[in-house]
Amino acid sequence: MSKKKDAAPNPVIAQNRKAWHDYFIEEKFDAGIALLGWEVKCLRAGRAQLKEAYVVIENTEAFLVGAHFSPLTSTSTHIQANPVRARKLLLHRDELNKLIGATERKGYTLVPLQLHWKHGRAKLEIGLARGKQAHDKRADIKKRESDREMQRVLKSR
Repeated sequence: MSKKKDAAPNPVIAQNRKAWHDYFIEEKFDAGIALLGWEVKCLRAGRAQLKEAYVVIENTEAFLVGAHFSPLTSTSTHIQANPVRARKLLLHRDELNKLIGATERKGYTLVPLQLHWKHGRAKLEIGLARGKQAHDKRADIKKRESDREMQRVLKSR
């Protein structure tokens, strides 16, 4: 009998930590991404950024815009790599309809949260989000600092 190796459940490629600071994340969706060969190689090397990325819905299709995949120097010479091209997101029709309704009617925003591997395929976790105002951000910072202080006190005992 062969034993399976315990690997990380979903190895993370890139995260958008600022999204949690700027938005209230209401719901999360896992979407596939239509990628080219050189982009997959970049992801395997961990050369992706979601810092300035956002998700747009056009003609009932979702696209990841502004994500930067740094091309490797060893990629093919006959392909002109565009590191910030719009990449199509692969979602089920009912998920897309739900996202379209929320963004158009309810004023939500679609924010990329993290890129990760799932069963050998690259997936993008999208958050259905509402924007935070300045006082909400300050309250979160204050709560985080008080939690850290409590942990320090408990640790010192």
